[in-house]
Parts: sequence; structure tokens; C-alpha cells
Amino acid sequence: MAPHPINAMIAAADDAINREDFDALMSFYTDDATLVVVPGRAANGKEEIRKAFVAIAAHYEHTLYLTQGDMIVIEAGDTALVIAQTNVRANMKSATPTLETRNANYVFRRESDGEWRCMIDNSYGAALLNHVGD
Repeated sequence: MAPHPINAMIAAADDAINREDFDALMSFYTDDATLVVVPGRAANGKEEIRKAFVAIAAHYEHTLYLTQGDMIVIEAGDTALVIAQTNVRANMKSATPTLETRNANYVFRRESDGEWRCMIDNSYGAALLNHVGD
């Protein structure tokens, strides 16, 4: 089975994040998208999402590097749920780089121009449940 077009879009979005090209990154999001920044905190809309990525890059001292592992796309009409292994690397300039693999959930919508765009970006996936009540 051929990969879903969303797979390539996510790889391109990761590349934009890795290069800190946040203007290009915004083309992957719907205007009303939501990004889970950290459990309990979300950025809503492209302006907030862009600001969040600038802050995330600074937090990781501009060493953030994302890749995707296994990915499943479940499509229904103009909506698609993506379940993915997201590999988060940071502090690559330090002596002890860190690596974290998250089981992410993304929701994409096919827009009127036929392009898929991310409407919910939750790299924490079901791990958010560990923070209910925090």
C-alpha cells in the first residue's frame, strides 16, 4: 500500500521545524488549528502556534530535531486521524543529547483547495491522560 499524502506532509512539517522555518510551517496548519504545547497548555490559531514554536525552539536551545517513526492514517471523508511515533531529539550540542519517542495523535482536515492541513497537533497523544486534574 502506498503511503498516504499526509505522511509526506508531516515529514515536510518536521523539516520546517528542524530548520526553524516557522513561516513555512504555518502552511501545514488550518487557520483554526490547535497545538498541544505541553500537557494542560494549548496554542490556538496560526499566530499562537507560530509563537509557541519560536518559544519551543528557544527552550531547546535551537537543537530540536523531530522525525517520525511508524505512522497510521485513518481517513473518513475530509478528516484523518494520524497515530504516529514522533521522535524528539534535543540538546544535540550538549555532551548528553536526549531522545524521547512519543505516541502522537494528529487530526487533519482536507480543505476546500483539496490539501490536507493539520487541525489538531498533539505530540503527547494519550499521555495527556496522565495529567488530567493537574
